Amino acid sequence: MDSQSAPEIAADRWLNTPTALPLSSLRGRIVVLHAFQMLCPGCVLHGVPQAQRLHERFNAADLRVIGLHSVFEHHAAMGEASLDAYVHEFRINFPIAVDRHENGDPLPLTMQRFAMRGTPTLVLIDRGGMIREHYFGQVDDLVVGVAIGRLLAERA
Repeated sequence: MDSQSAPEIAADRWLNTPTALPLSSLRGRIVVLHAFQMLCPGCVLHGVPQAQRLHERFNAADLRVIGLHSVFEHHAAMGEASLDAYVHEFRINFPIAVDRHENGDPLPLTMQRFAMRGTPTLVLIDRGGMIREHYFGQVDDLVVGVAIGRLLAERA
């Protein structure tokens, strides 16, 4: 994918952080944006655990993991209380933005801004705020690790 500037996250609310985390405030760090739905099998079995491992293994001064709960189907089943329970039960402790819906559109705004095809989606944003990788579906840990390693080796 050609590098392009990462759009901002449009969130209705945030979990696991006292304040919103605009991407512009994270310049100088690598950002791993992990879009998921709590009822998506690929997210539950692979994507969310991978994001949690990245969050635990990298220093937040170098790399920030941000979850994006981006609901585009089964809206009624994935409400606020359900998401809170999911995050608690799975002990997810990285920041999570709840993607905003506007004008009754079933596709959430951030998902549209990043041209995501579904979940899980993993987006790697470099220190300058440019999208460097955009993966849809399950991505092997080794592939993600190599891509992050390259970005960490670069200087802003």
